[in-house]
Amino acid sequence: QVQFVESGGGLVQPGGSLRLSCVASGFTLDYYAIGWFRQAPGKEREGISCISSSDDSTYYSDSVKGRFAIARDYAKNTVYLQMNSLKPEDTAVYYCAANIMRSRCPGGPVLHEYSHWGQGTQVTVSS
Repeated sequence: QVQFVESGGGLVQPGGSLRLSCVASGFTLDYYAIGWFRQAPGKEREGISCISSSDDSTYYSDSVKGRFAIARDYAKNTVYLQMNSLKPEDTAVYYCAANIMRSRCPGGPVLHEYSHWGQGTQVTVSS
């Protein structure tokens, strides 16, 4: 079965850090752009970061630029999202997914291009 499993979420105070992991099973991530998305209660799912295949170029939305970092470990078939300087507005369920249409994502993750969604991991930023 092709799927992602996200982990690493939790409760953290404002200004804290978390590292999310996204492990793929049933397929290799090597040839896909991988995106991170988040969905807060009552809001639409938004793409916040992605990493292209081959050159590992990255994209960040304005809301997370300078605070989050995406990275890929080919040997572990895993993509990470390091989140620093967390804010209450970062509270959401975080998902990763694979771009089934393109191997690169210079303009950011476009929701309808992504598939193989995991169950997500909850991130709560609160004092």
